[in-house]
Amino acid sequence: MSSDSDNHSDSYEERKKRVCHHVQSMSSIYAGASTLPGMYCDNYLIKADPRTSILSGFGWLQETVSTPGETYTMLRMNACLFFQLHDLLVERYGFKLTYFMSSYEALALFLWTLGGCESNTRTQNRFKHSGDTVHRKFHEVLLYVIKMAANYLKSKDPNFSSVHPRIQKDRRASPHLQDCIGALDGTHVRATIPAGDQVRYIGRSGSTTQNVLAICDFNMHFMYTLVGQPGSMHDSSVLYHAIEADKDTFPHPPKGKYYLVDAGYPNEPGYLAPCKGEMYHMPDFQRGMAPRTPKEKFNKIHTSKRNVIDRVFGVWKMKWQILLKMPNYLVETQKMIVDATMTLHNYVRYHDKGDLHFPRVERDPNYVPTIRSRYQWYAIPPNASDASTSEASDKDMDRFHNRLATGIALRW
Repeated sequence: MSSDSDNHSDSYEERKKRVCHHVQSMSSIYAGASTLPGMYCDNYLIKADPRTSILSGFGWLQETVSTPGETYTMLRMNACLFFQLHDLLVERYGFKLTYFMSSYEALALFLWTLGGCESNTRTQNRFKHSGDTVHRKFHEVLLYVIKMAANYLKSKDPNFSSVHPRIQKDRRASPHLQDCIGALDGTHVRATIPAGDQVRYIGRSGSTTQNVLAICDFNMHFMYTLVGQPGSMHDSSVLYHAIEADKDTFPHPPKGKYYLVDAGYPNEPGYLAPCKGEMYHMPDFQRGMAPRTPKEKFNKIHTSKRNVIDRVFGVWKMKWQILLKMPNYLVETQKMIVDATMTLHNYVRYHDKGDLHFPRVERDPNYVPTIRSRYQWYAIPPNASDASTSEASDKDMDRFHNRLATGIALRW
């Protein structure tokens, strides 16, 4: 019988032949199927040779965090924030290392995959682990980050007791919009759907997407999200579904407060839509078309404040580019990925005000990050609305519209 050192020096084919011979001798069932033992060996008994590299995955991580700027490029956050996130997951949510991979490397693998939409194969090459290990560790970290969502995907002040400076310091918006507490809108995220269910997920873009509803505040934090609705579902239907499905957790505006919404939603208590039939979109105003009527003036203020949700979506998708071309995960995993990236968006926003993805959108309130041209066909036409909602306006909110428009026009 060969020694252990001889076994290790054997080639892959020699080991395969030896195991195949053993399988054939142990089971007469396979006597007539000459290829079956070989297939069985390939799939279950013979493991691929271990990946060897001068620079292991952990070694790459050490080099990355030691090189200025590299951590942000590779992991979408600076080194200090990466270590803080790791410690938070370990101390508060039970994240821990395993025999085969340290917790630091597992977190880096997860962030690398989300930030660059990296495939399992490319991640294997980068971190020098098997495909099974990469898959397992990605999903383990995903579950720990989802645990964070309960603490990070919510408003810090559920009563909205103060007026946000973005409203308060704008003489045209204050005091008329002082009860505005944020913006609500839907966006579409690329989804990989089994063939039998694809029809429901094909929206206006012609590709399969999930319709994601989100609410954000004027600090560019997500306060609520509902993920996984079919791409063909209209925004207002998604909103009504969210209110019904999340009765106990949906952040209903306190009495007298409201979210800004676009023309795709009904104008009703708690949700202030623009005046329909009037100029509304910011590009129209930016092209030199000055608002003339009180309703146009109201619409300009409305769109300049509501676009915070568009800017949040832009930063969110540019930072976590897995959202632009979702890999072939299970549908439930794709939903969790959307929630996890929103949680990480809020974590970065809370703890790093100097994050490189935010300065331009803070400096220019009319700037909305755009999706790169190679992903444009995944995008949904902006401000698309369903004419069926045009008659759903609440009369009290219509009168409120008119009062706001008159007041804003007087201060213009």
